[in-house]
Amino acid sequence: MVKGYVSFVLHAHLPYVRHPEYENFLEEDWLFEAISETYLPLLDMLGRLSEEGVPCGLMMCMSPPLCSMLRDTLLQERFVHHLDRCIELAEKEQERTKDSPQEKKLADFYFERFSAQKAQFLSYQRDVVGAFGRFQEAGLIEIGTCSATHGFLPLMATQPEAVRAQIQIAVEDYQRHFGRRPRGIWLPECAYYPGLDVYLREAGLRFFFVDSHGILDAQPSPVHGVHAPVYTPSGVAAFGRDPESSRQVWSSKEGYPGDVNYREFYRDLGFDLPFEYIGPYVQPTGARKMTGFKYHRITGESEHKELYDPKKAREMADEHAGNFMFNRQHQVSHLAEKMGRPPIVVAPYDAELFGHWWFEGPWFLEALIRKAANHQSDFAMLNPAEYLQRHPEQQLAQPPFCTWGANGYAEVWLDPSNDWIYPHLHKASERMIQLAKQFPNADGLLRRALNQMARELLLAQSSDWAFIMQTNTSVEYSVRRTNDHLLRAGKLYEQILSETIDVPWLEDIEYRDNIFADIDYNVYAEPTPFQVSAPLQ
Repeated sequence: MVKGYVSFVLHAHLPYVRHPEYENFLEEDWLFEAISETYLPLLDMLGRLSEEGVPCGLMMCMSPPLCSMLRDTLLQERFVHHLDRCIELAEKEQERTKDSPQEKKLADFYFERFSAQKAQFLSYQRDVVGAFGRFQEAGLIEIGTCSATHGFLPLMATQPEAVRAQIQIAVEDYQRHFGRRPRGIWLPECAYYPGLDVYLREAGLRFFFVDSHGILDAQPSPVHGVHAPVYTPSGVAAFGRDPESSRQVWSSKEGYPGDVNYREFYRDLGFDLPFEYIGPYVQPTGARKMTGFKYHRITGESEHKELYDPKKAREMADEHAGNFMFNRQHQVSHLAEKMGRPPIVVAPYDAELFGHWWFEGPWFLEALIRKAANHQSDFAMLNPAEYLQRHPEQQLAQPPFCTWGANGYAEVWLDPSNDWIYPHLHKASERMIQLAKQFPNADGLLRRALNQMARELLLAQSSDWAFIMQTNTSVEYSVRRTNDHLLRAGKLYEQILSETIDVPWLEDIEYRDNIFADIDYNVYAEPTPFQVSAPLQ
């Protein structure tokens, strides 16, 4: 009998970026980098654990936009082309560095890595979603969902139909990809408000996640803090983030990712080498970009960086996994004695931390899972769905409005840099709800236009655009995407009411924004559910 549980929850999401109208598009690299640096390494890890019979207990929430992009044949083909270019660059690097032994080892490392990843990707028939799904079917991992397009749900609360649509469409999309209904959901930005659980319950979802204060500030005050879930008034369980374990992994200053031996994210050959050499591997415009070839380790806070040593970095990942396990053993033992019942330490992260931002993250995670299974008996790695099956009785409490991110109350997504979007989103939602109720039995061309209007609204609602505006990164692109989807939704609204649908234009945007192939606009016309209570069984 273990004393408690540790639950790693990875949130895998990217905004929907698909531009068939361009041969090369910089923002599509977000997906290619995530596949290469995070999703394929995690699948590689799961394959080894499965073959060796090592229990995993991992949960991964995969958003509908991510699943759609991963299964898009155009983007799959472009990813293979991306890998081919990486392999080509690695071969050139092997030649360029032949007289520098340390750099040559790194060139060989990248050649072997990208070559193996191409073989791995093709072995899955290019279907990363299906590969993860098979590990769920085998019982190795639990896959959860997110809302339809990662919309910031508290700021839609004045239009319940829009909130409900984000959840219902996500659940239906999950079933299409994985052949079953999801049990858990990652709320976008961990953003919850009282009453949101009603829509989760209606969709058959059993649990969600909030930041620490979402549990600690619940009413009545939870007896066990963040180390046990609470049932909301609707009977859906809320799990809270454990701050201690999260900080050790997430923080680049206090946590493991800042170790001097780990790979330096911001130093890349795309900026280091002469343009005459690296030009074919950056943007066609001539602007430089990350290539994924990084030869240096963190070293320290100065600009000087020593060369990276993958072997040493893997050893440090193993050491850090041992340290994390040791700390969780003591934490779980202390909590179990204090609580008088098995605690659960929930450690939620963005999946892209493991591999993309922290290159050694997948090595750390695999080492931790192996050590937890074979070298201690104080805790078990367990996903939240299995925890609720083992421990169905929990306290009833009402979490408050909360998010994760800076200061924990939505200021990242409602800021002077992005607050202008919400009146437009609310108006677009109002129009969508109006038309869904006005045309309940549409078919043919009208139905296609209504469905596409729903897609454009959903894509405009993505919280990613507000986040990027606030962080001042790809601001121009985010503003353009928000405006493009809102303008398309507005134009469809006018054409539907005037019965002048522009068929060639509709066909074009159906091709560009082809997410949610089976969407039914009527979701916006359905009544909102009544409040219910009692835990889901």
